[in-house]
Amino acid sequence: MRLYRTGKASQLLGISKPTLLRKIKAGEIKAYKVGREYRIPESEIKRLLEGKTLDKVVVYARVSSRDQKEDLERQVEYLKNYCSSKGYQVAKILIDISSGLNENRGGLKQLFKLVESGEVGKVVITYRDRLTRFGFKYLEQYFNSHGVEIEVIFDDEDKTPEKELVEDLLAIVTSFAGKLYGMRSHKKKRLVEAVKNALRDD
Repeated sequence: MRLYRTGKASQLLGISKPTLLRKIKAGEIKAYKVGREYRIPESEIKRLLEGKTLDKVVVYARVSSRDQKEDLERQVEYLKNYCSSKGYQVAKILIDISSGLNENRGGLKQLFKLVESGEVGKVVITYRDRLTRFGFKYLEQYFNSHGVEIEVIFDDEDKTPEKELVEDLLAIVTSFAGKLYGMRSHKKKRLVEAVKNALRDD
């Protein structure tokens, strides 16, 4: 009987090591204790890969405003296709139409509940800033502490520091202008456009 170490087993199953250990301790995955470590039999790996899903995958998509509805639909479609190509079974699709600075997003609140209740093992997003504009590392650590992995499809490293700064500045202006004038008001739109134009001139 072939036995796999937890590192290799988590790779084969497409989940994080903390998630695997949590499920072993909860009795959801059969494993043998060898010294201080666990070993997972090959038969158990095969059982889990045969469709008895180990983790529920949630996809999360966000855009800042209602006039980006088409972008939101494309984002969701891309996430679904990506998960399908990876063999992930999507349990839930969560969306928000709101600033990445807004902490009271309905979809994000739902995601936190799923993470805290152990109902999700992996969250898939396109870019880090879809989940939050600032403090992504803290959020990632918190999710990991609950055995949940955040999988980011596209790397933000291709963005220059200048581009990231511009995007962050626009997000802040959009958020505050929305609070001052209302998210759909003409004053807010004019202010955001004025800032965009000023940044282009620079």
